[in-house]
Order: sequence, then C-alpha cells, then structure tokens
Amino acid sequence: MADREIKKKVRSHTYRGRFTQIPIYIGKFFRMFVYLSDWKVIPMAACIAALVAFVVRSTFFVTMEGTIKGTLALTSVALWNGCFNSIQVVCRERAIIKREHRSGMHITSYIFSHMFYQAFLCVLQTVTTIAICMYLKVKFPNTPVVTDYFLLDLGITLFLITFAADMLSLFISCVVKSTTAAMTVMPLVLLVQLVFSGILFSLPKSMEKATHLMISNHGACAICALADYNELPSSSGWTMIKKMADQPDADPEIKAMVVTMEAEGKDEYVKRETAKSNFKEDYVKSYDNLTRRWAVIGIFAFLFAGASVIALEFIDKDKR
Repeated sequence: MADREIKKKVRSHTYRGRFTQIPIYIGKFFRMFVYLSDWKVIPMAACIAALVAFVVRSTFFVTMEGTIKGTLALTSVALWNGCFNSIQVVCRERAIIKREHRSGMHITSYIFSHMFYQAFLCVLQTVTTIAICMYLKVKFPNTPVVTDYFLLDLGITLFLITFAADMLSLFISCVVKSTTAAMTVMPLVLLVQLVFSGILFSLPKSMEKATHLMISNHGACAICALADYNELPSSSGWTMIKKMADQPDADPEIKAMVVTMEAEGKDEYVKRETAKSNFKEDYVKSYDNLTRRWAVIGIFAFLFAGASVIALEFIDKDKR
C-alpha cells in the first residue's frame, strides 16, 4: 500500500500539467541567462546597432535613399539578433529534451516557455538598439502612426521583426541535427531574407510574390511607412547633376546653373519632384498599412512556434 502511494506521488510529480510546467522551464531559461552567459546577446546587439547607426545616421529618415539604406540596415540588425538568440537552443540540448519528454514533459509547455523567454530577450535587444540610435543622434521623426509616440511604434516594429526571426530560428533548431548544422543554415536563412526583402534587389515578376513570405519585406515596409518614405525628398537626381557640374570639363553654364539653384533653394524643389517618381504603395504612412504589417509578422512568429511544437512532438522517434 505504501509503495503504491509512493509511486502515485512520483507519477503525479513527474507528469505535471502543461501550465504548471511552464514556470519551471521559464525559470530554467532565466538561470541560463545569468549563469550560462546568455546575457551576452545584449552587448552584441548594442555593438551591431552602434555600427549600423554610425553609418546611416546622417541620411536615415531624411532622404528616400538614406531611409532605404537605414531600413535595410535596421531590419538586418533585428533579423540578426533574432536568429542568433535561438538558433542553437534546442539542438544543443536535444538529448535532454528527449529524456524529459519521455518523463512527462509537454512539448507545448517547453516551446511556450521559450517564446516567453525569447520575447524577453527581444525586448531587451529592441530597447538597446533604439537607445544606441538615440545616443548616436539618428534623426527620428516626431509623428507616430498607431500609438502616441514614434519610438514606441518603431520599438513594436523592431520587436516583431526580431521575435519572428527568433521563432524561425527556434524552428530550425528543432529540426537540424547539430549546432554545427544550425550555424551553417543560419547565414543562408539571413541571405534569403535580405535578397527577397524587395528592397535591395529588383526581382523578376515571377518571383515578386515570394517577398510576401519574408519577414524582412513586411518589416522593411513597416519601417518605411513609419518614416513616411513617400513624403521624403530624393537626393539621387540632384546628386548626379552636382557630380556632372563638378567635372573638370563640365560646361560653365551648368556649373553656374547649379550654383544659382542652390543659392535660391531650388535644389530642394528638384529633390521633391524627383521623389514623386519613387512613390511606393507599400510604404504609405497609414494606420491600416502599419497594423497589417504588424499582424503578418506576428502570424509568422506564431506559425514558426507552432511548427516547432510539431517538429519536437516526434522527438521520441528521432534516432539521432
């Protein structure tokens, strides 16, 4: 009778419910943050943000061309941070997960705990990135779109990009064989995200729809919408005219025209008129556009989290 009671207690302790397992694993992950140096992702995020902000700060949110460069750079920072957060977290302890799953661990509890912990890291990285940009005097606009503060809108956007990339990497970590394989796959994932972002490269019409499946595309469109890209001046046309006038064999009349236009402020007129030809519907600054981008990125994050659960549910059959 006593043995039966002991076995019952052991069984009830081992096979905890899904909800009661969540705080146990969250506590484990936070201990890893302190004792296994997971906190190092924060200074790494600061270094990357400082490098990017230093390069783009003079033209980001100022001209169309500068905003495109800054958007691509900031999106890359968020993707990089998210991918590095979780690309090895599952595959490095696969044997432990398999053993604990056989002992009663619920995969949904494990993945949800990761989602909570990874969201915590993403918030810290987002705050760090914005703080570094502010310190380096990036010229942020003053007009928000959804909330009452532009920096909060930007913070939500960067957080969602980082978190979605984090969940994508978590899924990859659930399916690859080793940490070496995970680190091999990650650069390819980042490359695909950047190439198919629809910002840096012009894609064939047959492949344009693929951009809608990229976190990078929706994140970049959200940042450009926040920047009010379509209302910014374009400097590329006037820059080419100035370069032409600065040539040693340039026509004196062209040089005189450039000097006169700059003195009278007409160069700004040229920049505004040039910008009209670069109008993009995806970058419209509106509540609907921004919230739609946020929703899509959030859906991506939860789809990858769900795929991670499915991938790990079969871990007992894994012969690795």
